[in-house]
Amino acid sequence: MSKVLIFTNSSQIYLYSDFHNTQCFKEHDVETPYGRVHCTMKGVPKGDRPVILTYHDIGLNHKSCFDTLFNHEDMQEIMQHFAVCHVDAPGQQEGANTFSIGYEYPSMDHLSETLPSILKHFGLKSVIGMAVGAGAYILAKFALDHPAMVEGLVLININPCAEGWMDWAAHKISGWTHAMPDMIISHLFGKEEIQQNHELIGRYRHHVVNDMNQYNLQLFVKCYNSRRDLEIERPVPGGHVNVRTLK
Repeated sequence: MSKVLIFTNSSQIYLYSDFHNTQCFKEHDVETPYGRVHCTMKGVPKGDRPVILTYHDIGLNHKSCFDTLFNHEDMQEIMQHFAVCHVDAPGQQEGANTFSIGYEYPSMDHLSETLPSILKHFGLKSVIGMAVGAGAYILAKFALDHPAMVEGLVLININPCAEGWMDWAAHKISGWTHAMPDMIISHLFGKEEIQQNHELIGRYRHHVVNDMNQYNLQLFVKCYNSRRDLEIERPVPGGHVNVRTLK
């Protein structure tokens, strides 16, 4: 695998190539109403065709969350037809600088409101959203507020509800007895996975501890735990829909 780095005035362009495929991606720091957001565009948007937009979970960034999926051979045909825009929550990207003391991290609502600016920056009319956990909440909120900009959603492990009192108490207690990595691992994996797949858990724990900016991560986790209820319900098949839903 070879890697070529090209610098331009406003961004960095990377070219990865191997015997099977060549991918070009460009990194951007996009100005939004709630600060700069790091984005990575893989491929070139094609006309009016929507772009796949991803958003990661807490404890992860776009690489640790989505690289395995998008580098899989079964995804290569899709990658030939769609460009992909990976969005990193503020301060969660690789090599992120530590936010200054007193920095006010955007709320989950504010993070969803950075996305229209990102679409405008890249000249995109609409996207197909793909997200996990906290990112799934953000894209769901974006779709509810800007339905014309969303062609479809693939949301994994979304919790559309605000954190309840029991959850709040559990996080407070676990915060006294467990370090941040343990809290993240408990969020990302179920008990069975944690107890049985030690190699996988070890890799993710190493990533959280060594690759993520701990102070910035703490701010993102606090942001996620302070989310509001999206007030949506799954409609009953054949029933009358009189509640807020994702179309």
